[in-house]
Amino acid sequence: MLVASTAPDLPAASAAVNPALGYDPADTGSLSSISRIVGAQGAWAAGWTGAGVDVAVIDTGVTPVPGLDAAGKVITGPDLSFDAPGAVMPGLDAFGHGTFMAGLIAGRDATATASASGCTTCLVASGYSDTTKFVGIAPDARIVNVKVGAADGAADVTQVIAGIDWVVQHAHDPGLNIRVISLSYGTDSAQAYTVDPLAQAAEQAWKHGIVVVAAAGNDGKKSKQLAAPGYDPYLFAVGGDDPQGTLATGDDTVSTFAQHGNTHRPVDVTAPAAHVIGLRVPGGFVDSLAGNTGQVGTRFQRGSGTSQATAVAAGVAALVLQKYPTATPDQVKALLDTTATKLSSGNANAPGQRVHWGYGIVNAAAAVAAALPAATQTSTASTGTGTLDATRNGVRVVDGTVALTGQRDIFGQPFSSSGTAAAQTQATAWTAGVWNGSRWSGDGWSGSRWSSTTWTGTDWAGSRWSGSRWSGMAWDGSRWSGSGWGSSRWTGAGWDGSRWSTYAAG
Repeated sequence: MLVASTAPDLPAASAAVNPALGYDPADTGSLSSISRIVGAQGAWAAGWTGAGVDVAVIDTGVTPVPGLDAAGKVITGPDLSFDAPGAVMPGLDAFGHGTFMAGLIAGRDATATASASGCTTCLVASGYSDTTKFVGIAPDARIVNVKVGAADGAADVTQVIAGIDWVVQHAHDPGLNIRVISLSYGTDSAQAYTVDPLAQAAEQAWKHGIVVVAAAGNDGKKSKQLAAPGYDPYLFAVGGDDPQGTLATGDDTVSTFAQHGNTHRPVDVTAPAAHVIGLRVPGGFVDSLAGNTGQVGTRFQRGSGTSQATAVAAGVAALVLQKYPTATPDQVKALLDTTATKLSSGNANAPGQRVHWGYGIVNAAAAVAAALPAATQTSTASTGTGTLDATRNGVRVVDGTVALTGQRDIFGQPFSSSGTAAAQTQATAWTAGVWNGSRWSGDGWSGSRWSSTTWTGTDWAGSRWSGSRWSGMAWDGSRWSGSGWGSSRWTGAGWDGSRWSTYAAG
């Protein structure tokens, strides 16, 4: 997917723009509309808001901007990013991706309440349906922030694997109930999922009771295979839906940037991914480099990608897990697959084309109204014994002029694929803040924050990289390449303005 232009739109506002929000709630990129498209408002009306469910966002961190600043809304987990050495406030998102995703999943304005009493703008019987408020898909769920991406977005696959392993081992620490991982990240792996180390880590999280929601990727015109780890059939892979400016689904299309998968492994479902409005990190990396092209009002940013679809679907999974707290990931996946909104035969992308759409558009209202099915997946399991370089597939973090290559993690430690896979199977990859032989994290939980660590890090070239600027991506003024906003990286297709003509296939 190529952004044809990043020129800001001319100032314009429809009569329906809410001054407090800076956008028209009827815009199909708003959460007011998206929560209707995916049935979240119907689930809220039935009393399912994600309460009691924690969603781990393995991403670039979370900054507590309004909408994510309520006490207890965001639990700060470990900072495993290149920003961690010397960080005064570990876990903060100086990039702008993780905060956007967290807001879609569980954001909630402080004045938004579940009660519909006195609400004149509610569409169904829930105060969370108030169109004058910013409300995420699972407004009463909590976010557990596991930061792996640096201030410029850089992250190596070993950091993502370490983040997944951390979640598995700490999912049910006192005060935590992590049932969902939202992973808007992927690589263009050059090896089968059956040996891929990233797929193995995510699959073990699934087998330890955590629903892993993974992005399909954004090389829709170039790659049919789903991004890793979403290409592992055990996981819940999410593709991109473009509502085409309407709430009805009959005219929807698969977003042109979104990977579809293939007949062996299509996406499971789609969710809105085009021109989505989410929380902005003022002064963050994307906010600054994008020149505010996609800024909406003062609080929000507009972006497109299967990252956004993944976050929306993760929120839906949290709603289902509130109703069915003992459900296995296989059961949640089966429920969401079988209750997805099937597209009508009048939609040119729909008839018999599961390879494009999966089972349809994820539908929370239908899911919470249905009985929980019996389900056990029997796909071939991943052994995780492949190579890191095949997972990276040419996308590497670089410290100065030295790229991280081979079977090494960010500390230069040898990485044993088979040994790590064995530890993941037993959920013992972490020991007192140590992963793969190095201290990556603090090892104490205070009930609201995971203790920070004092590691400064020595890079794979043998010199300290604390404070270095990481590369591995390049900003070309319109989209990310390398390890940024591309199909094999943080899988947002890009930040966009409000014009529907901003994007063109490429």
